[in-house]
Amino acid sequence: MAKRPKESIQLEGRILLAKIGLDGHDRGIKVVARALRDAGFEVVYLGLHNTPAEIVASAIQEDVAVIGLSIHSAAHMTLFKETLKLLKKERAEDIAVFGGGVIPTEDIAALKKIGVCEIFTPGTPMEEIVSFVRALLSPE
Repeated sequence: MAKRPKESIQLEGRILLAKIGLDGHDRGIKVVARALRDAGFEVVYLGLHNTPAEIVASAIQEDVAVIGLSIHSAAHMTLFKETLKLLKKERAEDIAVFGGGVIPTEDIAALKKIGVCEIFTPGTPMEEIVSFVRALLSPE
């Protein structure tokens, strides 16, 4: 895959990526961050061990359009639900939320039902994630 020239124009909409909870496995989210950045997006990466409150506060402060959360700790139902609840409380429901990590197939539909836009599981091609984010941020 060819790299984008450094002088390329930034695409609209900032993306915040974070590891949520006590999970310390960050290789996947770093690969996603790089793929999105290389595709022309501005990415804010919060790193490890973030709480839903920290993520929502950072998303509002950084004026992002999308939050991407990575989780491998089996607390996905609780942590995604809390993040969405806090976005609503802060009147920031216009910030789209997607996720990735080790999430059982039977939980993906439940997460989408509560408002998570998409879940990407291990092995998802980076272009699929980039295309999804591009579609989220493209004007209709």
